[in-house]
Amino acid sequence: MQRLRELSRRVEAVYGEIAETFSNYQQRQGLQCRSGCGECCLAPTIEATVLEMLPLALHLFDQGKAEQTLDQLDQLTEPQGCFFYQKLSFDGKQGQCSVYQQRPSICRMFGASGYRDKTGQTSLSTCKTIKSDNPAKYQQSLIMLQSSPPPLMMQSKEQVNELDYQLGNKHYPINTALQLALEQVLFKASYSFEQDNQQIA
Repeated sequence: MQRLRELSRRVEAVYGEIAETFSNYQQRQGLQCRSGCGECCLAPTIEATVLEMLPLALHLFDQGKAEQTLDQLDQLTEPQGCFFYQKLSFDGKQGQCSVYQQRPSICRMFGASGYRDKTGQTSLSTCKTIKSDNPAKYQQSLIMLQSSPPPLMMQSKEQVNELDYQLGNKHYPINTALQLALEQVLFKASYSFEQDNQQIA
């Protein structure tokens, strides 16, 4: 269990760097997310690794909510958007994250970020809402790709996932990744409890 906690602290340290890097770029270019927008959180295609969900899994464990959350996730019958997204409008596009401090890396980078195109050049990935809210700033960011390139999403994700190959080598739908992270935490906690009892005996 101690190893998972140390690993989680290392993940969170990288998360801090990622959040600052992407936030600085998005603010500098004027490509921030619209306040209260949660449209991307509804997408069932968002993926994460078990490693990326480890800080959240440990947070839920420490709050005594790990088993309850795992049971609720097990009851989901089809792919859905993030389990922890709280809808605040009828269509669900307005809302908020209920675990903001423990959100995975994809959530810290989404909005405006870079990727490598087929020729290996840096391109800009921007969500349609930001693009429609700030068309002039989006066009200006495209013009400035060489002088002010966006941080690369894949590069930052690799920075997290290389911390532990076993937990970071495969991507899953975000709710599945959380399920697997919770199972890891609960298994390690159970194993540690058994060891402690054996030592006392």
